[in-house]
Amino acid sequence: MDFITLFIIAVGLAMDAFSVAVTDGIILKQIKIRYALKIGLFFGVFQFGMLYMGNLLGSTFAKYISACDHWIAFFLLIFIGGKMLYDAVRGEEEEISEEKNPLDLKTLAVLAIATSIDALAVGVSFAAMNIAILFASTVVGLVAFAFSFAGVYIGSRFGNLFGNKSEIVGGVVLVGIGIKILFEHLFF
Repeated sequence: MDFITLFIIAVGLAMDAFSVAVTDGIILKQIKIRYALKIGLFFGVFQFGMLYMGNLLGSTFAKYISACDHWIAFFLLIFIGGKMLYDAVRGEEEEISEEKNPLDLKTLAVLAIATSIDALAVGVSFAAMNIAILFASTVVGLVAFAFSFAGVYIGSRFGNLFGNKSEIVGGVVLVGIGIKILFEHLFF
């Protein structure tokens, strides 16, 4: 897999975290760099870890599924991207009430896990495709960190301007990558 494709997947995976970080920025109102760093690190580390863990799970079974790995990647990415689109269109996104402190470690951990589940599934598909997982996980983690860090500031500055549009973009990107992987494997 080339770097551009990996980067696009990382951006698609980061959209959930970005959306939550924007919401955190709206709630926090007064932003300090340490707040954005804390939120960004949580989302980045969890994206990294879940992708890596998914790869470990997938590599255990890779020898059994190598003949259909492209289909697995296709269906996982279509499912994840489709779910993101469905949730965005229906307006079902992570709600953070003003009573919850977005800097609370327990709250951050729950949100980071919830926004990283899709990275676990993508990690499984990466194992089937023999992707260099440490590099891929690092790229995904850094992109999630950067998007989350920026999301906190964007949320504090622009409020609800973006809404669920970022999840729509993320969903479309993941569906597109799934189609690209299948197309490349079947025709090239």
